[in-house]
Amino acid sequence: MSRLTTLAYIEKNDCYLMLCRNKKKDDPNAGKWIGVGGKLENGESPDECMLREVYEETGLTLTGYDFLGVITFVSDTWEDEYMFLYLAHDFTGTVKDNCSEGDLAWIAKDRILSLPLWEGDRIFLQQMLSGRKSVRMKLTYQGEKLVKADLNS
Repeated sequence: MSRLTTLAYIEKNDCYLMLCRNKKKDDPNAGKWIGVGGKLENGESPDECMLREVYEETGLTLTGYDFLGVITFVSDTWEDEYMFLYLAHDFTGTVKDNCSEGDLAWIAKDRILSLPLWEGDRIFLQQMLSGRKSVRMKLTYQGEKLVKADLNS
C-alpha cells in the first residue's frame, strides 16, 4: 500500500514558510527543509488533510490556495508515496512559535534552493519558483539519492 500525503508551501512577501525538520526522533526528513503537510487520515480529502496539517503545524488557517499536482515517490527504502502539492497565497492567523515537527521560518524565494533539501524537492521547487501552476512528476530514490526524475509523469 502506498502512502497518501500533502505538502503546502505558503507564500508571503516573496517568501515561503519552510519547516526545518529537526525535532522528531528517527525522522527520515531530519535536517531537511520542506513545506508543511502530512498523511491523509481515513475519510479525509487531500484538501482537508492539507488544511488540517497546515493549521496543526503552523497555526495558520488557509483561505486561498491552489492545487498544483501529484508528486509520486518510489523508493527502495521507504513506502511509495503519492504527495498532493499545494501553493497557498492567503491565510489568517499568526505562525506559532513552537511546531512539534521542527523550526518554521519565512525564507526568501531566492534563498530556498540554497537550503538543505531533498534532491527531488529541489526539482519541483524550481518549477514552482518559475511560476508553473501545474507540477507533476515521478521521483525514484535509492536511499536518499535521487536516481530518476520523470517530469510530467
